[in-house]
Amino acid sequence: MTTTSADTKRTGTRVHVQRFGTFLSGMVMPNIPAFIAWGLITALFIPTGWTPNETFATLVDPMIIYMLPLLIANTGGRMIYDTRGGVIATIATMGVIVGSSIPMFIGAMIVGPLAAYLLKKVDSIWEGKIKAGFEMLVNNFTAGILGAILALGAFVGIAPLVTGLSKLLETGVDFLIANGLLPLASILIEPGKVLFLNNAINHGVLTPLGVQQVSDTGKSILFLLEANPGPGLGILLAFTIFGTGIARASAPGAIIIQFLGGIHEIYFPYVLMKPILILAAIGGGMTGVAINVAFATGLRAPASPGSIFAVLFQTSPDSYIGVILSVIGAAAVSFLIAAVILRASRRRDLADGAGLDLTAAVAKTQANKGKSSSVLGSLVGSTETDAAAGGNAPTRDFRNIVFACDAGMGSSAMGASVLRNKIKKAGIAGITVTNQAIANLDGSADLVITHQDLTDRARAKSPDSVHVSVDNFMNSPKYDEVVGMLEHQTNEGVIS
Repeated sequence: MTTTSADTKRTGTRVHVQRFGTFLSGMVMPNIPAFIAWGLITALFIPTGWTPNETFATLVDPMIIYMLPLLIANTGGRMIYDTRGGVIATIATMGVIVGSSIPMFIGAMIVGPLAAYLLKKVDSIWEGKIKAGFEMLVNNFTAGILGAILALGAFVGIAPLVTGLSKLLETGVDFLIANGLLPLASILIEPGKVLFLNNAINHGVLTPLGVQQVSDTGKSILFLLEANPGPGLGILLAFTIFGTGIARASAPGAIIIQFLGGIHEIYFPYVLMKPILILAAIGGGMTGVAINVAFATGLRAPASPGSIFAVLFQTSPDSYIGVILSVIGAAAVSFLIAAVILRASRRRDLADGAGLDLTAAVAKTQANKGKSSSVLGSLVGSTETDAAAGGNAPTRDFRNIVFACDAGMGSSAMGASVLRNKIKKAGIAGITVTNQAIANLDGSADLVITHQDLTDRARAKSPDSVHVSVDNFMNSPKYDEVVGMLEHQTNEGVIS
């Protein structure tokens, strides 16, 4: 009972951290095109850029000081309270921007959602109590007055605190760099990525600090700590050569998605299959960071997704050699460590059958870790019961299937594409398969498919949906079970 309670507590803590990270990344990721635009203008027109232009360079400071923080604040406000939340978040964030001498990304992440939340609470006080015809008057003046108060409060109270926090974090990073200790950050970053905390780490912590460094020096090494595709590439290369079964067969395709497409989540199941491989990820990550420190490299803006193309696009003109070597070095070290681990355990894995199937290996890993694997929920229970009872199909009408992940753009998009193709080949019509962020689930989906580490959060957002957990978005036998259920329902006339 003690072990079960401890496991539940750990899982609950991880879910809360993931949810917080998803919220932070949800404010930043929709605005990545704005970061790219700012990075491109910076790279081209500042005095040390590719084509210096004094007139165009005047765009750089207003974009980083005003545009980017206000976009983040507006997005965060909308996440809390739709359009009204976005408006008051923008108003309040102006206070923290003007009250500070540095770009207020962290301030926008705090003030924006907080302002929207307060407006939502204030509106609820007299909801349904306003006389007809006065709703617009009351709503506008409420938001205006509260926005003005919050902007003044942010100027006086929050801006100095966030400025101090930013300076403290910047000092800590400078200390690590000056003492050659920055590679140690990989000890936290690489395991965090595999536990789907990568968005929280990258967009919640590294991006705000990195943008501040760019405004001071024109580039930042912090953008390379999490986005370097080298560690994942090395692990997948090791599986391609020394892996077994489905893991080995699927690794080459995963390399294309991870290295060229920038979807790092694709290699997480390979590490979870054999947790000791986290040593390969850490070793590769530390190597990449050490090389970047040695060459004093940096990117001009976040590389999102973490594709080699995005990394090179955002690389500062004086950093190409170091960045390329950091990717190669990280991949080489992670490959060597992973190859030794896989080669040493290859015979044992083949003997007990774990190496023949990625799904079986992940299930075995979960058992060793004391966690029961997720099942097809009520859907699997129904199909097993039906088989025993002689084929009575479940009567629920599954028409809307949603793949959900942290950001709703990477791994979930891949999984949706795979299942969509399977459904099409099976000749089943009338089924919609989409992908979206877990935070955007609204309960309308009949069936929600997530990675097994994210299912608890998805179930909390959409409790009335049937939930399916998979360990690999690209290659899961549960997709065939879903297709089989849909075929059965189609034949029985449940879906037409």
